[in-house]
Amino acid sequence: MPTILNPYLSFRDNAREAMNFYQSVFGGDLRLSTFGEYQASEDPAEAEKIMHGMLTTPQGLVLMGADTPNSMEYSQGSSISISLSGEDEAELRGYYEKLSADGGSVTVPMERSPWGDVFGMCTDRYGTAWLVNVNTAQGTTGAP
Repeated sequence: MPTILNPYLSFRDNAREAMNFYQSVFGGDLRLSTFGEYQASEDPAEAEKIMHGMLTTPQGLVLMGADTPNSMEYSQGSSISISLSGEDEAELRGYYEKLSADGGSVTVPMERSPWGDVFGMCTDRYGTAWLVNVNTAQGTTGAP
């Protein structure tokens, strides 16, 4: 049985907004479940917060996310970055531009990299870091 790795992002009170944003960037089917739907919190203030969100994109990316309960520690950002790679430069540049816009920031501009691919890094408005690599015939098939 294959092992599948899917990013799971944590938020504090804005998972619904963030997951809707990612759907606007990548398209796909978004499913959201609240703590209230599953009686997963005794805190009435958490009833409408997202207990589990899952975005499945036409390209095969599965991105999950949830609000961190008030009783748990939350640290925005973290030591994780999400990498997007492929051969369709227009598609990947589109993701990069949408992720870095409106409160996001560019860390590394999308340009030819030392390994030959087109590469850029950005952080979206929710503090998630993204690495975007366009595999080219000149490049290696991804960032080192």
